[in-house]
Amino acid sequence: MSSSERRVSFTPGKIKITDEMNIPWVFRQIARDKPGQVVIERKSSINTWVPVQWKQFEDDYRAVARGLITLGVKPGDRIGIMSHTRYEFTLFDMAIWSAGALGVPIYETDSTDQAQWIIEDSHLRFVVCETFQMASILKPLVEKFDYLEQVFVIDDDAQGKIAGLGRLEDEPEIDRRIDNIHADDLATIIYTSGTTGNPKGAKLSHRNLLAVAINGPLDDNLAHIVSGNQRTLLFLPMAHVFARFINLMAMYIGNVIGYSPDTRNLVTDMQTFKPTYVLAVPRVFEKIYNAADAKAGHGVKLRLFRHYAKVAINYSRALETEEGPSAALKAAHHIGDRLVYQQLRSITGGHLKNAISGGAPLGERLGHFFRAVGITVYEGYGLTETSAPTCVNVPGAIKVGSVGRAYPSCRVTTDEEGEILAKGDHIFVGYNNNEEATKATFTEDGWFRTGDLGHVDDDGFVWVTGRKKEIIVTAGGKNVAPAVLEDRLRGHPLISQIVVVGDQRPFISALVTVDAEMLPGWLKNHGFDALTVGEAVKDPQVLASIDRAIKRANEAVSRAESIRKFTVLPIDFTTDNGYLTPSLKVKRNLVLKDFADTIDKIYEK
Repeated sequence: MSSSERRVSFTPGKIKITDEMNIPWVFRQIARDKPGQVVIERKSSINTWVPVQWKQFEDDYRAVARGLITLGVKPGDRIGIMSHTRYEFTLFDMAIWSAGALGVPIYETDSTDQAQWIIEDSHLRFVVCETFQMASILKPLVEKFDYLEQVFVIDDDAQGKIAGLGRLEDEPEIDRRIDNIHADDLATIIYTSGTTGNPKGAKLSHRNLLAVAINGPLDDNLAHIVSGNQRTLLFLPMAHVFARFINLMAMYIGNVIGYSPDTRNLVTDMQTFKPTYVLAVPRVFEKIYNAADAKAGHGVKLRLFRHYAKVAINYSRALETEEGPSAALKAAHHIGDRLVYQQLRSITGGHLKNAISGGAPLGERLGHFFRAVGITVYEGYGLTETSAPTCVNVPGAIKVGSVGRAYPSCRVTTDEEGEILAKGDHIFVGYNNNEEATKATFTEDGWFRTGDLGHVDDDGFVWVTGRKKEIIVTAGGKNVAPAVLEDRLRGHPLISQIVVVGDQRPFISALVTVDAEMLPGWLKNHGFDALTVGEAVKDPQVLASIDRAIKRANEAVSRAESIRKFTVLPIDFTTDNGYLTPSLKVKRNLVLKDFADTIDKIYEK
């Protein structure tokens, strides 16, 4: 199929980013126009939320910007931020931009080697980190690299110490620097949480981030989610482009933002902050569903929950048919709302209506379940290199299971091999210090190669079927996309992660890990004795349940693509042991390498 014959999904943007526009330039204007408007609510030590108006926020970040100028920060300098999602991350991000520099995030879970790679590759002058423990990782690197001058610690009043250095006479210098930033100047370098080797630094410009942060909320359909008196609670890592983009978009449109730095407190934070929409990765929705299933206990209550869970899924599926839900299904859904769905909504604060999911496929079943419960999950798609969004489902244009149509100002198509390609102002500048990789990621006619496989349907909706590099070719020559089975199985309460294998093997098999958090509740609900994870991976009842789940998942694929054997591993894949990226993707190549002997044993007989 030639480029002229490709099916292209395109949604025009309403604002063209002009050369003089940049992130601090846009937000300086908002702060001056709406000084008394609440932009952020900070969580106090007693779990109350304290409003921060634009005037106070601007005063705070400009004071830090003056201190950075006194420290000798020059336009174009690079400053690292290593922190959980909290007010200070946003504060320092905006202060760094206002000083003409760019912030380079470092994941709060990164090791010394990973942090060293980012510091070295991006040539950081300063790093602002959250805790003394993070500082212990970073400070030895000050001695190693002569260009790394100092590490500041947020918990040691980094904000006050840097702001205290500033001089009021430098106030005009801040505006001069902001006015001299061009749209195509770099705004950040975000290191992709790669599954192999050192992560690549994706260079994003002010134009890239503004194109998606401004045009999204101005879209007539997306406005239904984010316009008006909306509140969002951010809990995904701000080091990831997804949370950083939503943060900018929410500030631009006038939402109130809260930050939840510790996901162990997420339920409490949601109940007190009461968000109207959130963004999350699929694993969060899987956890919510599985937790609700476990909370139902056993016996009548469990049967009740599962019955109305099926009602919800059937009801949502019926919404996509011409005839819609039947009268009986509507009645059952109404009863389910009073008995089950209302309680589930209360867990999220009672006001949550919408959620945006990205990072991995959500799965059709969960998408339908949450929509019928009253929390519509709008699945989207994008990468670090696309400044987060490239496609998204929106009110009035949603197909559960797809990733939606092209995001405003974006173009999406596929090539002859089915690889998804993207174009627009949101596409990154290139990889830092890696021209070869940059060149390889673009087609001759300028489309960005996403590395994902899929198709665009007749209505312009994009469907992702798997990663191009992860396609398994069996010994019989069958091409298998592992994501289809993996996405269906991760929703099982016992399964934490699953890796489908079988490249150049006679059949497809899988490595499974057990969800340690869900295991006790599952055992109790089924009337079984308590087990450790080590015991559970050998327990006949546990294995039988996983086997049944795999057989159900196999119904979605052909026999050649189905899982014939599986092995439950004695460990889980986590960010701590290095098998998950910070955005909770499995490092497939590392798993295949480290568990090669286990895989060989599956195929011995």
